[in-house]
Amino acid sequence: MPAQEQVPEQQPASSAIWAFLIRFKPYLTSLAIIAVFALTAFAIYHLTSEVRYDEVETALLSTSWTSILLAIVFTGLSFVALICYDVNAIDYIGKKLPLPTVAITAFSAYAIGNTAGFGALSGGAIRFRAYSRLGLNPGEIGRIIAFVTLSFGLGLLAVTALSLLMVAPRVASIVGLDPLWLRVGAVVIVGIMVALFVVARGERTVSIGWLRLRLPDTRTSSRQFLVSALDIAATATALYVLLPDTHVGWPSFFAIFATAVGLGVLSHVPAGLGVFETVMIAGLGNAIDIDTLLGSLVLYRIIYHVLPLMLATVLLVASEIRQLAARPLFADIGQITVRLAPSLLSTLALIVGAMLIFSSVTPTPDDNLDFLSSILPLPIVEAAHFLSSILGLGLVVASRGIGQRLDGAWWVGIIAASAALVLSLLKAVAVFEAMFLGVFIAVMLLSAGEFTRHASLLRMRMGPAWLSAIAIIIAGAATILFFVYRDTQYSHALWWEFEFSEEAPRSLRALLGLVLASSALAIFSLLRPVTYRPDEMAGADLEKAIAIAKKQDMADANLVRMADKHIMFSQDGNAFIMYGIQGRSWIGLTDPIGEESEMSELVWQFVETARAAGGRAAFYQVSPKLLSYCADAGLRAFKLGELAIVDLETFDLKGSRLSGLRQALNRGTRDGLAFSLLTPDEAKSVLGNLRDISDAWLAHHNTREKTFSLGSFSDEYVLSQPVAVLRKDDKIVAFATVMVTDTKQEATVDLMRFLPEAPRGAMDFLFISIMEQMRSEGYRTFNLGMAPLSGMSKRDIAPVWDWIGGTLFEHGEKFYNFKGLRAFKTKFHPKWEPRYLAVLNGAGAALALMDVTLLIGGGVRGVVGK
Repeated sequence: MPAQEQVPEQQPASSAIWAFLIRFKPYLTSLAIIAVFALTAFAIYHLTSEVRYDEVETALLSTSWTSILLAIVFTGLSFVALICYDVNAIDYIGKKLPLPTVAITAFSAYAIGNTAGFGALSGGAIRFRAYSRLGLNPGEIGRIIAFVTLSFGLGLLAVTALSLLMVAPRVASIVGLDPLWLRVGAVVIVGIMVALFVVARGERTVSIGWLRLRLPDTRTSSRQFLVSALDIAATATALYVLLPDTHVGWPSFFAIFATAVGLGVLSHVPAGLGVFETVMIAGLGNAIDIDTLLGSLVLYRIIYHVLPLMLATVLLVASEIRQLAARPLFADIGQITVRLAPSLLSTLALIVGAMLIFSSVTPTPDDNLDFLSSILPLPIVEAAHFLSSILGLGLVVASRGIGQRLDGAWWVGIIAASAALVLSLLKAVAVFEAMFLGVFIAVMLLSAGEFTRHASLLRMRMGPAWLSAIAIIIAGAATILFFVYRDTQYSHALWWEFEFSEEAPRSLRALLGLVLASSALAIFSLLRPVTYRPDEMAGADLEKAIAIAKKQDMADANLVRMADKHIMFSQDGNAFIMYGIQGRSWIGLTDPIGEESEMSELVWQFVETARAAGGRAAFYQVSPKLLSYCADAGLRAFKLGELAIVDLETFDLKGSRLSGLRQALNRGTRDGLAFSLLTPDEAKSVLGNLRDISDAWLAHHNTREKTFSLGSFSDEYVLSQPVAVLRKDDKIVAFATVMVTDTKQEATVDLMRFLPEAPRGAMDFLFISIMEQMRSEGYRTFNLGMAPLSGMSKRDIAPVWDWIGGTLFEHGEKFYNFKGLRAFKTKFHPKWEPRYLAVLNGAGAALALMDVTLLIGGGVRGVVGK
C-alpha cells in the first residue's frame, strides 16, 4: 500500500465518523436534499387530497390578464431591488464599476440562481465570471457574494419578524399556532437586529472567538434594509396579485410568504421546489381554495423564475447583433452577456428538459387529442409521447455540457430540442411548448461560436449535485403524475392499454422510461472506473515541453526540466500544463506554459481529465490572469501569498533607496567573496564541488530534497541552466541554479545551497550579484519567488481563508519563517504580485494544499522526515 494510503489499524470512532462524513459529504448532502424533496412532495400530495387536476387547470386559466401584468410589474421591481444588492455590495467594498454591466451581471446571476439554484449554476459563479473580467480580484468578489447572501438572509429575517409583530393573531389562526409564541420570536429577532444596527455605528468590529466581523455602517445598513424590504415585498406581491379575491390580508400573506421563501432556501432544493409550495399550502390552505392556490403558484413560478430567464436570453440574443457592438455602452454589455452565454443556455436547457418531462405525465387537452386522433395513427402519438420525455432527460443531461461549452453538448441540445419540437406537435399539439423549444434552438444557433471545446459528452461524469437535480425532476414528475391521475384505479393492465382516451397508461410508460434511463445514467456516473493515471513523462515530451518553455516569458517554466511531473499538452501542442498527482488531487503548477490563446481550453482539458479519473483538479501558484479561465471551469481562487518581482531596468545600487544592498555587496567584497556565472559546460568541471556543498547544506539543515515546485540536486537538472557560484579564496562556498528563457523577460533562481562556514551575508551578496549580472545581460525582471501568506487582506470583511492566512503570517513564526522570508525579499524593493490556489471549494482547497505539501516534501515520509 502506498504511504499516503496507510491508515492506523485503530482510530477513535469519532475520527472515523468524521473522516467518513468528509469523504462522502457531496453524496450525503445530495441524498439529504432528495429526502427533503421527497418528504415535501409526499406532504403536498396529502395536503391536496381533495383537489383534482381539472380544478387546478380551470383556476389557472381563469386568472385575468390584469393580474398577470401586475405580477410581471412586481417581478420587475423585485429584480431592480436585486440589482441594488450588487450595487450596494460594490460600494461597500469601495469599488466603482459601470452600472449597466453590473445590472446585467446581477440580473443574470439572479435569473440563473433563482431558477437552477445548485452548484455550478449558482449566482456566485456567475458573479465571479463577470466581475473578474471587470478587474475585481477573488477576495473582492468573495466579499460581494458574502454581502448579498447575508443581506438577503438578514433582510428576510428582519422583514418577516416585523410583519409577524403586526399580524401575529391572523397568521396564528391560519397556521394553527399560539400568537404569543409568534410575537415572542419576532421580538427576539427584532431585538437582535436593532442591537446589531446600534453596534454597527461607525463601522464597529465585533469579535466572536477567533472570528472578527466588520459591521456595515448605519447608512449602508439602512439602505440595504430598504432594498431587502422592497425585494421581498415586491416578490410577495407578484404572487399575491395572482390569487383570487380572499379575506387574507397582504400583511398576513407576506409573513407566510417570507417564511416559505426562507425554508425553501434552507432546504437547498433547487429553487426551493416543493418546499415553498408545501409551506404556502399549509399556511393558506384553510383560507384559500387549494386548487386556486396551486394554479397561482404554478403561474408565479413561470412569471418569477422562467420569464426573467427568457429575458436574460433575449439580452444574449441582442448582444449577438453586430451593430450594437459599435457603441461603447452596448459593447461592454455585450461582452459580459456573451461571457455568461453558456451559463444562461445551460439553465435554459435544464428548464426546457424539465418542461418536456413534466408535460409527459400530464394529460393532453381533449380538443387537441380529438384532432390528433383524426389525422394520426395511435402508435405515432404513443411514440411521440414516450420519446419526448426521454429527449427531455437528454436535454437535462446536456445542460451540464452546455455550461462547459462542449461542442458535443451543443449538438445534443440542438438535435434533442429540434426532435422534441416536432414531437410536441405530434403528441399534443403543444404550441407553447413548441415555441419555447424554438426560442431555445434559435439562441443556441446564435451562440454556436461559444461552443468550441472538442470534448466527448460521454466522458462527462455527472456529480452528486447534478444527479440529485435529475432525481428531483423525476420525483417531481412522479408526484405530478399521481396527483393528476389520483382517481385512476392502478393495475397491471394499465401498462398494456393503448387507446387515444387512455392517458394514464401513456404517462406511466413515459415515467417508467425516465426512471430506467436516469437510473442507468446514475449507475454509469457513480460506478464508472476511476483508476486512470497518466503515463510517466516520455523523453520526447520533455524535449517538446522544454522547447515551449524557452520561447515564453516565465522563468519558473524551467521546473519542467526536473522531469518529476506529468505533462499535458494542448490540442495544438503549443502549450502545456506540468502537474503532479497526490491522492485524489491533480495539481497543476503555475499558469499553463506557452501560447496564451490555448490556455482556456487547456484549463478545461485538465479539469475534465482529473474529474474523469475521479480526481480533484487544482492549480497551484497561479497568477491573476488565469483566474477567469479557472472560474469558467468552476474553480474558486484562494490567495496563497505574493510573488516578489524586481524591475531590473530600474535596479541601481548607486541610489539611496538600495544603499543597504550596496553596503552588503561592499562587505562581501572586503570578505574576499568573488562571483561568477557559469555556463552549463563550465559547470561540469565543478559539479563534484557543487554536490558536496548541496550535501553539506542538507545535512546542516537536517532536511531532504524537495520536489514539484522546487528543484532538487541532480546532475542533469543542475547542468541544464546557468549556475551562479560564490568563491572565497578560490573555494566555492555557495551556488544557485539560475533559470532563464530566450525572451529575457524574466530570470530567477531555484536551488540555493551554501557551506556552513560561508561568510555571513553570503546569500545577500550572491543574490545582488546575480541580479546585477542579469541586468547587464538585458533581462528585464527578476523573480525572487513567493512569500507564502503575505499580503493577505487584513480587512475585517475579508474571506475566512485570508483571515486565517494573515493570522498564520503574523503568529506562525515557530512553524515557518513567514515574516523573515518577506523581510529578506523586501530589501530589494520588489513589486508584489498575488498568487492563488484555484480549486473547486473551500474544503477542496484545504485538501489540495495538504496534497501540495506532500508532493513538495516527497510524500508522508518525506514531510515527516523533513
